[in-house]
Amino acid sequence: MLGFLCKRVLQMFVVVFLALTAVFFLVRLSGDPTALFLPPDAPREQLEYYRSQLGFDRPLYVQYGEFIVNAIQGDFGKSLVAREDALGLVLERLPATFQLALFAMGVALLISIPIGILSAYRRNSLFDQLGVTLTVIGQAVPNFWLGLILIYFFGVIMQWLPTGGGGSVTHMILPTLTLAGYSIARFTRFTRSTMIDVYNEDYIRTAKASGASMLKILSWYGLKNASIPLITLVALDLGVLLGGSVITEVVFSWPGIGKLLMQSLLSRDFPVVMATIFLISVIYSVVNFLADLLYALVNPQIRYR
Repeated sequence: MLGFLCKRVLQMFVVVFLALTAVFFLVRLSGDPTALFLPPDAPREQLEYYRSQLGFDRPLYVQYGEFIVNAIQGDFGKSLVAREDALGLVLERLPATFQLALFAMGVALLISIPIGILSAYRRNSLFDQLGVTLTVIGQAVPNFWLGLILIYFFGVIMQWLPTGGGGSVTHMILPTLTLAGYSIARFTRFTRSTMIDVYNEDYIRTAKASGASMLKILSWYGLKNASIPLITLVALDLGVLLGGSVITEVVFSWPGIGKLLMQSLLSRDFPVVMATIFLISVIYSVVNFLADLLYALVNPQIRYR
């Protein structure tokens, strides 16, 4: 167990390091951010002065070395736009992203698992065919398009819900539905397919022969054995949601790290971009690590190696 934990923690450090390294070089391909802070007709001497003040006149490998040393200490520098601590700005937005992602995941699980189980139990019925059709549509519809349709209908035509911003439960409804839409379709389809496989196993037939109720067979014997691959899928989706669903947050002006990341990329605010990527990679790694630990709780036959 200790060896497994050490190995997984080491892998998390490698993932975070590689993510920061890749993004460090990729964001610098977008150009020199100094020009964004000065008027287009600014003299060359002024551009050189600001470039020197911000440290962008040094060789790239020197900037990278300094960045890695500072990142290890949790120092990503100050925002080039807000002139505040970059990591602090990202952490301020993190609760809003957590709130939206966890609500979206909860809604997705509450809707998708019962539909997936019933579709598998009533395979090829009208309910099953309707469920399969909706899952295909749900996976095919882009998030931004679904969000705009919800805004137009519930916000503009019916005027039932606010079209953007945060601060109340009503502000959360439309972005939560938008963010959960794809996960609902994905989880439903996956639950249906895994439950069909489990439903044909010998121990299910044995449980039926023993007179166990169908509710107990589906929920205790069926779902429990089908949940292991589902945990992997949920962990991957939760990591993506917690990492900041950029498009959804931008469409609804949700004050999370996804919207902050988009604003920082457009303004070439490198310190905030790097701090955001750092948090996203850490969250993604931790969620997958917790999913590995959950495997053994669901299925004791799994051993850590």
